[in-house]
Amino acid sequence: MGEADAVADQGPMTEAMYYILLALLKPGHGYGMMQRIKELSGGRMVMGPGTLYGVLSRMSREGLIILTGEEGRRKTYAITDAGKAALLLEYSRLKQLVSDGGILEGEV
Repeated sequence: MGEADAVADQGPMTEAMYYILLALLKPGHGYGMMQRIKELSGGRMVMGPGTLYGVLSRMSREGLIILTGEEGRRKTYAITDAGKAALLLEYSRLKQLVSDGGILEGEV
């Protein structure tokens, strides 16, 4: 099974995963990611450290992100190629959901 197959088999992402990957399009550390997620979501998504670090741990195991540096307790993460592929796949899926929902506005 190739990297693309593994990404396709992953299924829908949680909102937390989606925003973390978006935030990591620019490598960053935990506090910075929490601030960037809040900014990217227009303040709608406020992620606490418990959620953030739990999801970071999972995504690291899955190869979607990597640890790129450590200064004391501050760890810096970056998105991997597999993470970018997964993010793009989820973005396409979400766009399709919104398009399909056009029926609510009589657009179909």
